[in-house]
Amino acid sequence: MRKHYGLIFCFLVSLAYTQSLTVEKIWKQFEFRAKGVAGFNSLRDGVHYSLMDEKGNLVMVPLDSKEEQPKVLINASDLVWQGKGLAVQDYAFNLQENKVLLMTDVNPIYRNSYTAVYYLFDLQTKKLSPLSNEMTPQTLAEYSPDGTMVSFVFKNDLYVKNLSNGNITAITTDGKKNKVINGTTDWVYEEEFTITKAYSWSPDSKYLAFLKFVEKGVKEFGIDKYGALYPDRFEYKYPKAGEDNSVVTAHWVSVSKAQIINPIALGSYEYIPRIQWSNVSNRLLLQTMNRHQDSLQYHMVDFTLGKKPIHSILYTDYSNTYVDVNEALHFMPNGNGFFFTSEKSGYNQLYSLDYSSKMQSITNGTSDVIDAFGVSQDGLYFYFTRSKQFGISKELCSINIQTKEVTMLSPSEGWMDASFTQGMKYFVGTYSDANTPPAHGLYNGKGILIKVLEDNSALKTKLAALNLSKKEFQRMDINGVPLNASVMFPPNFDKSNKYPVYMNVYGGPGHNEVTNQWDGNDYMFHQLLASKGYIIVSVDPRGTQYQGAAFKKATYLQLGKLEVEDFIGTAKYFQSLPYVDASRVGIMGWSYGGFMASLAITKGADVFKMGIAVAPVTNWRYYDNIYTERFMRTPQENADGYDSNSPINHVDKLKGKYLLIHGMADDNVHFQNSTDMVSALVKADKQFDFFAYPNKNHGIYGGNTRNHLFSMMYNYILENL
Repeated sequence: MRKHYGLIFCFLVSLAYTQSLTVEKIWKQFEFRAKGVAGFNSLRDGVHYSLMDEKGNLVMVPLDSKEEQPKVLINASDLVWQGKGLAVQDYAFNLQENKVLLMTDVNPIYRNSYTAVYYLFDLQTKKLSPLSNEMTPQTLAEYSPDGTMVSFVFKNDLYVKNLSNGNITAITTDGKKNKVINGTTDWVYEEEFTITKAYSWSPDSKYLAFLKFVEKGVKEFGIDKYGALYPDRFEYKYPKAGEDNSVVTAHWVSVSKAQIINPIALGSYEYIPRIQWSNVSNRLLLQTMNRHQDSLQYHMVDFTLGKKPIHSILYTDYSNTYVDVNEALHFMPNGNGFFFTSEKSGYNQLYSLDYSSKMQSITNGTSDVIDAFGVSQDGLYFYFTRSKQFGISKELCSINIQTKEVTMLSPSEGWMDASFTQGMKYFVGTYSDANTPPAHGLYNGKGILIKVLEDNSALKTKLAALNLSKKEFQRMDINGVPLNASVMFPPNFDKSNKYPVYMNVYGGPGHNEVTNQWDGNDYMFHQLLASKGYIIVSVDPRGTQYQGAAFKKATYLQLGKLEVEDFIGTAKYFQSLPYVDASRVGIMGWSYGGFMASLAITKGADVFKMGIAVAPVTNWRYYDNIYTERFMRTPQENADGYDSNSPINHVDKLKGKYLLIHGMADDNVHFQNSTDMVSALVKADKQFDFFAYPNKNHGIYGGNTRNHLFSMMYNYILENL
């Protein structure tokens, strides 16, 4: 009788819980969305920042002063052009901070690229003017360091506007869609090297350096957009694994002459993922990689000698697998060199390199450096984050470059992100843990909290009333390897009962699922499933990051093999537990996670009852070459690696329920992956479920889309697991 009453009580608690938490509240009404803080631009003095206030004014605000009041730099009433007020979406100052570039009508192209209509505003004269009336929209506009010119890209060509006379000079003239790109990048560089701006000013404003992409040899991919009587077709260059890339060359030009010099001779390379001038002297830094991406070279082209620029290779980073492009290069304040990260010790660490190629180790140990934020203005301290708890947590630190003394700046164990002001005098720190929404605070460079900017107290109060389950972390031995896992048990969990297991996975290089940070709406969706009696599990298999290079690169040349073995092993571990219903284990993943879920429901058909794959790669031959070849080399070199772990080749093993979902306008993981998976399943006479979202890209969002998607997955889980 006592147990019977207990079950009734648990049911009533669960019922009250689910009445407060629904898919619609999470993904349509966004009731549990955490608040952030308004973005701001740090000013050069490092103690003020600027922002657009609610009235549309651009104001300067002190970071740490109770006496000083905000100062209006631009009145909204001054931002009127031809009788219409400008809707400013972003802005940027020149180096002297007396002129502002205003961005309006911003429209995305791909993940990071965009077009915009720019306006110029002079803070002294209060003059407002368009960057150009004829050449619009533009992209990547910026002031020259001396503030006398503005550079921008228009229709794949690079231009410079002289602000004294208004003349616009074409630096390049051969730009053409799907043929030649100047000053910005092609799709695959943007997606895989996270670079869109492919030009840079010299510190003295005399030279521009830029990349040229000749796309003529790259094959096109077409995407249909539906809605009209005849669908619109968007075609763009997409180099798949083993296929030809754009031919990329680096150039420099004397702006006063506007005469482009022949390509800079950089030796043998396939990619130029970075181009930037030094902070003080006219030294141009470039990074090049070979096609296998196992060699990363740091080049310097020295313009300081007054004669012909001299090229040298400062350092080459090698690996017997692959080297990641360096996104953490920061120049020394004295202009003598730069800081960068490398995994050459077996863990990602910070190093310095001067222009005579002298290298010095800054950090060491077995904690991977995650973010490298930069060096203080006096050159004494470097700020960075590093992994803790075997990669589950991330802590913010500073290091004394000379003594190597490390100071932890995070408030406690969890996940800390930071955005620093110029000179590293202050930073906005964002701290959360797996069960606590983020708190945003202003800190000084020593990590002392100056003021709380947003603590999400209202959300925390709302969550406290929901009887939420706590996400817990475990270190599990799977296939002889210790792996990080997170587990969320149902409310009022009772070990004498049997529960199904729902595994949420990713598993690919460059992303960890098991992290001690707030996971937003995904966390709330998993809480909803937990309230329905599911144990929610995530695990980071071999091939994921923040546990050293050997662990991260264990999957080299065989993406999918070890990861799915680890997911199957994890499922079997939970099946062995007395409180788990071994016949009810399911798996879900998106993108690389969809690849994993598709492999798990086929290769692990005897283990998993249900699988949901959203926007999955189903054959690595279909994905872009920079990403895929980094881990697999080319299909011509590694055919078995591509084929032996492609879900398309394992459909005959399918036994459980399988839901396949894809956006039909996915420019990243093409819809082709799912159509060919459908064809393979039909050929193998396997029943499955399939849903396609017209005109939706890899993110599958917009309007009611996310609510529809998660409602569909929620119902599918309840019905089939």
